[in-house]
Amino acid sequence: MLKENFNELLCFFAVAREKSFTKAAGKLGVTQSALSHSIKVLEQKLQTRLLIRTTRSVAVTDVGAQIIARLEPRLNELEQTLQYLLDRNGVVSGHIRLSVGEHAACYVLWPKLECFLKTYPQINLELVIDNHFVDIVRHGFDAGVRLGESIEKDMVAVQISDEMRMVVVATPAYFASHGLPTHPTELQHHQCINLRLPSAGGIYQWEFEQAGKLFRVKLGGQLILNHIGLRKNAVLAGLGISCFPEDMVAPELASGKLVSVLEQWSPSFPGYYLYYPSRKQHTQAFRLLLSALRMPF
Repeated sequence: MLKENFNELLCFFAVAREKSFTKAAGKLGVTQSALSHSIKVLEQKLQTRLLIRTTRSVAVTDVGAQIIARLEPRLNELEQTLQYLLDRNGVVSGHIRLSVGEHAACYVLWPKLECFLKTYPQINLELVIDNHFVDIVRHGFDAGVRLGESIEKDMVAVQISDEMRMVVVATPAYFASHGLPTHPTELQHHQCINLRLPSAGGIYQWEFEQAGKLFRVKLGGQLILNHIGLRKNAVLAGLGISCFPEDMVAPELASGKLVSVLEQWSPSFPGYYLYYPSRKQHTQAFRLLLSALRMPF
């Protein structure tokens, strides 16, 4: 029975995890029609409905949820055992899936991953770039990357970047027209390019520090974006003033394309961490990735 249904079960788990036939088909590398057929065959064999499908959503039935709870951990354990045997034979391979924010992916992970991927060509790596706070266990990720202050206490967290600092920048031409702010509250008189927070949906309040105490300033402006790269483009175009992680604008500051202000008010804060469930047994491939990303001390 297991041999006959193994592939169908894997298809079912993928659809249940992604809540979408389209996304699941993409993950599995099959067509949607083939995936739908596999689910239908499995439901016929088990003589029960596993998924509730509408034009807009996919949900798991109670029976489907029971099957996932009972069988998915055992299949994961089987996969890890097979991977362990492969690793013992000297072939380091596997698939690692990470949830990463946009800035961390481009400026922290990618410089390290280029060398890692060339060193271990049999390791497949999937980066899902998403600035939302993602439940990595629920959505089937091996690990995530977020700022240290944002990670839940029940996760193992490994530091992969130095401390960070936000800087307030604009073009020289913008400051020539609008003046240089000398205090964070003076930003209220400037065209501030704001960030829409992906999870809460509100506008990011710019953070500053005075005498060791943090305070936030809520600012208005003509432009609100939820994409960090577009915010940088807007600032370079002279449309206003905004704040960025310092490493993201370091080349433009060095060349004089951008000017930094209010530096004495800009505090450092914990950098990025790779985090994962403490109970998870990781493969050799994941351990190698962890070693490649870990900050040297």
